[in-house]
Amino acid sequence: MMKMLMELMVLVGLIGLSHGAIQRPDYDDTPNPEFLNPSWMASLPDDQLLSEVTMPGTHNTMALYGGVYAECQTWNLASQLRAGIRFLDIRVRHVKGNLTIHHGVAYQRAHFGHVLEGVVDFLQEYPNETVLMRLREEFSETYDIYGAVVDYIDRYAHWDMLWHSRLVPTMAEARGKLIVLQEFSGPDLGMRYGSLDKADHWKVPTLLHLEEKWQSVYEHLEAAPTGNMAQIFLTYSSGAGLFAYPRAVAQRINAQLYNYLRSKTDLNQRLGIVCMDFPAAPIIQMIIDFQLKKVIKSQSFNLVPTKASLKNAISSLGKKMIKH
Repeated sequence: MMKMLMELMVLVGLIGLSHGAIQRPDYDDTPNPEFLNPSWMASLPDDQLLSEVTMPGTHNTMALYGGVYAECQTWNLASQLRAGIRFLDIRVRHVKGNLTIHHGVAYQRAHFGHVLEGVVDFLQEYPNETVLMRLREEFSETYDIYGAVVDYIDRYAHWDMLWHSRLVPTMAEARGKLIVLQEFSGPDLGMRYGSLDKADHWKVPTLLHLEEKWQSVYEHLEAAPTGNMAQIFLTYSSGAGLFAYPRAVAQRINAQLYNYLRSKTDLNQRLGIVCMDFPAAPIIQMIIDFQLKKVIKSQSFNLVPTKASLKNAISSLGKKMIKH
């Protein structure tokens, strides 16, 4: 009876594949990345739209505490940015003008000012990079965080570091900028999160539902290369539920994502933002490597001569012989 109960618990995700200290190519819940890639955007063309860039991101970026149901990452913000993460998912609880970082009820031992300071420090050190930040209210329902967000930006960041437009910037325009993806009401602070083409099927009731989760990821990644190149695509590989906590889902979905990416490494495609729980340095690098390369049309000679080209060649040769 006990053995059957344990098997059922594993099946639905109450027990993960293992707990803690795993560093695979696709999944990492150790304290530090295997290697860093802090300035990969420096090599991107200035005239490339940000919507054409493929980049790695983290879901619930600051969710490092609160137990297995709340924790989505183990690297701190500085480590994530230096590992190559360029999309952040930030959730703030609004209480009396304060913006603390939460994942549901779980307080993450930080406030929004810490996030802004971390991004500012990173962009000052690596001014060729850009950081996108989804910002939304969590575990409070004031529906009025705009004033508090502005106050925090005044105190902890610089207004000239923000991208002040709903339009998608080029890389030249985005370098050194924090791009707020605004998921709250009020005047524009940056782009609107709702303008993105998103796949965020985060509800995974049990591990028996993983195939449905992976299918949503797969279909959106397949659509990204042929989708509107002027629109940012965002695919969440993360998911959770009562019987499938974030680690258990990530250990399985990240492996499928890694194999999917590896099968397409020879293709010149835009995948957009790929947002993960517990990503590893190798899968981050693999996503970064999916950058659009401009195809230069070579003016090669036709190996099979046409009648016209033969006639011209004979005529030219004849004129040379007459001159000699």
